[in-house]
Amino acid sequence: MAIGPRLDLRHTQTLVMTPQLRQAIKLLQFSNQEAASFVEEELERNPLLERDEVVEPMGERPAPDQIAPVNGVEALDAAALVSAEHLPTPEASPLDAEGAELYDPGGAADGYGGGSGRAGDFADDERSIEGYAEARRSLRDHLGEQLRLGFADPVERLIGAHLIALLDAAGRLTARPEAVAQALGVDLARLEAVRARLQRLDPVGLFAVDLRECLAAQLAERNRLDPAMALLLDHLDLLARREFRRLMEICGVDAEDLTDMIAEIRRLDPKPGAGFDDAPAQPLLPDLLMRRAPDGGWLVELNPETMPRVLVNHGLYARIAVGAAQAPPQREARVFLAEKLQVANWLVKSLQQRAETILKVAAEIVRQQDGFFRHGVSHLRPIILRDIATAVELHESTVSRVTSGKYIATPRGILELKYFFTTAIAGTTGESHSAEAIRHRLRAMIEAEPPDAVFSDDALVALLRREGVDIARRTVAKYREAMRIPGSVQRKRDKAGVT
Repeated sequence: MAIGPRLDLRHTQTLVMTPQLRQAIKLLQFSNQEAASFVEEELERNPLLERDEVVEPMGERPAPDQIAPVNGVEALDAAALVSAEHLPTPEASPLDAEGAELYDPGGAADGYGGGSGRAGDFADDERSIEGYAEARRSLRDHLGEQLRLGFADPVERLIGAHLIALLDAAGRLTARPEAVAQALGVDLARLEAVRARLQRLDPVGLFAVDLRECLAAQLAERNRLDPAMALLLDHLDLLARREFRRLMEICGVDAEDLTDMIAEIRRLDPKPGAGFDDAPAQPLLPDLLMRRAPDGGWLVELNPETMPRVLVNHGLYARIAVGAAQAPPQREARVFLAEKLQVANWLVKSLQQRAETILKVAAEIVRQQDGFFRHGVSHLRPIILRDIATAVELHESTVSRVTSGKYIATPRGILELKYFFTTAIAGTTGESHSAEAIRHRLRAMIEAEPPDAVFSDDALVALLRREGVDIARRTVAKYREAMRIPGSVQRKRDKAGVT
């Protein structure tokens, strides 16, 4: 057998991940807002792309290409979202219109003069009411102004400014006073004196190293920090565990006085700095909308407010191509134009496929979870990605990308598509139950338990098995802890109150 180099010809099939394929997969995983941001970047880079500015009149039904009827009605195609029917053509462009026949609102025909001197037309003012609102002040700005007004000594101002810089979002110090004094090269007593004055600034209770010190500063401001209250603050762990009898012995008070002291503490703010730097809550915009159909089924549609829409400007491409043909040969220009046209067509096609895939998956989820939408969480079915992937004939990874980070507005609130995928709990009769439905049932049973007969985990297991749910005690304990529900001993103390 000869040993040496040789050439062999072999036929193999491999899946090549091209850059466009990677981008299409990434685009499928994007939410509508993320996809819209990606489209905005492409609009800036590609002159052959333009935004679809068609706005549907209020009160009309969504376009059929964005609706997927469920329950016995076939899902409609979403191709018209970005199809060639919407592409502008040279024949459709009113290029031969006379300028004199066009009406210009706010122009000379309305009696307005040109230039900046015209009055009564506010169409160009794009400012919203938020632009006139006063900007929110940060916690550090609020404290810095009080520091400049309340401290005349430059050294104390320097210490105060350094302590302000060390505050976290709740208003607590992120470093021990000893370490701060050593870093600044000042006496600990002087730093503590400055810190004590800073704790009296508005809001009271900042610059504390722990919860006890924060509450003590607020009680001192209200002249309520007596010896009994100080002892109660020293034993906040007992208060958290509702060990009221021990607290009454330690503080030397009766049940009525302890109730008043606890009520006083509950009126305090454990995080006095949290209200300043919190950004206003942003509304959650759903990617899909769901409503009831006239025949009793459900209609699922893409949210037109967040759905990115783009068109390929074939008219511009034709004009540029004609001009390039009449001009001297410029290979670079032709290559650039062809590349941009290919990218534009790919983006339109990818958005179309993305819309179709999202609608297909969402419609199947709604179909399989029909009982949940009609009767509530107790009827949530246990489904996994494979169930949806098999029904819509897609890969599990594709279904996972579609349901990741996307929300649907339903009659039961705005829910993430991932919410509908839960593990199954076996039943005593052979029927499976959703883990989310079991957690919902557990919470309802615990909230309805009588104060004098609190259910233990074993009792909850017995009650669930009577309802046909075969569940272990450790699973009940895990679900209870995940919902932050204390054990039976702690719940009994909470419901008993101060006795």
